[in-house]
Amino acid sequence: MLEILYQDAHLVAVNKPAGWLVHRSWLDRHETVFVMQTVRDQIGQHVFTVHRLDRPTSGVLLLALSSEVAHRLSQQFEQHQVQKTYHAVVRGYVHDAATLDYPLTQERDKVADRFASADKAPQSALTHYRPLARVEMPVAVGRYASARYTLMELRPETGRKHQLRRHMVHIRHPIVGDSKHGDLRQNRAMAQHFGCPRLMLHASHLRLAHPISGEPLQISARWDSPWQHLMSQFGWLDVVPELARVEFPPVSGQDSP
Repeated sequence: MLEILYQDAHLVAVNKPAGWLVHRSWLDRHETVFVMQTVRDQIGQHVFTVHRLDRPTSGVLLLALSSEVAHRLSQQFEQHQVQKTYHAVVRGYVHDAATLDYPLTQERDKVADRFASADKAPQSALTHYRPLARVEMPVAVGRYASARYTLMELRPETGRKHQLRRHMVHIRHPIVGDSKHGDLRQNRAMAQHFGCPRLMLHASHLRLAHPISGEPLQISARWDSPWQHLMSQFGWLDVVPELARVEFPPVSGQDSP
């Protein structure tokens, strides 16, 4: 059962778990669990996608309950009328808020995009970011005797593939757990010492106009158990209190820092 964050006669939003695919793909033929099919079975209605979250990313996923509503919502996303807020844990200390305007070349899949043109010009990509909290932990990573991390709020204005992950790498603060773009030594340390082997990127809030009524709508998704445990270990549970859960199950088998 997925956590339903919002539902009415026109749309439904769920808290997508990390590691779940949104829908079936021939690139992942061995997968058996998908968000779309699970939501359809859970609410007893066909659902339509209007945006995407990468497989390792958790958080707010919005689905339409009709093709007309899906079209209206898709237009809002395409016209950058939906405000998206993410939270991430990145390597190192980020001290200042800023806006990163850094175009990204199209990131192609080796199989799915093997016939696509490789000559496309970089696409505009804009991300607002600000640090919320910092911590230094007594865990040796590489040549450093301790590890530093920053909790970030990220607001992308564009929706390029892996935009947030690639933008954080560009400023040399990769998101923890990013196996494709990030710091593999930091990823191993995070899994070994803090029991957190996943990408620490969460879609926390969506703000948009309701596609039928036009009324403003905000949908928020609380952090899952791995996020909760890391926030607890870093002393960050009170930094974004609306995303923290009152109770969460213990994690066993992790080293103490």
